[in-house]
Amino acid sequence: MSADPNCLFCKIVAGHIPSRKVFEDDELLAFHDIHPWAPVHVLVIPKAHIANLDTVGPEHDALLGRMLGLAPRLMKQLGVTNGFRTLINTGPDGMQEVYHLHMHVMGGPRPWAKG
Repeated sequence: MSADPNCLFCKIVAGHIPSRKVFEDDELLAFHDIHPWAPVHVLVIPKAHIANLDTVGPEHDALLGRMLGLAPRLMKQLGVTNGFRTLINTGPDGMQEVYHLHMHVMGGPRPWAKG
């Protein structure tokens, strides 16, 4: 599995930085965002370092499907019952801040801080 020693999310995957995990398996990790935009705001990331959505190839199709398929299960587990939002920021114009592929999954009663 590839990792970038300077990447914040790779450090979380490695256990060097603590997180409030909600899901983990061999390929994926999901944890609460430290600056939530919504009452429930988790990030779903691949454990392997992939910079962003623009760098994925056909070999990542199953991984991306697993990330998206995990979203509704996590929201149900976390008590979100009236819908949720998924978001993947890609590159500077897409407002990506951490260059490790990650999907925001946000839900809970409105109003939200952002989004």
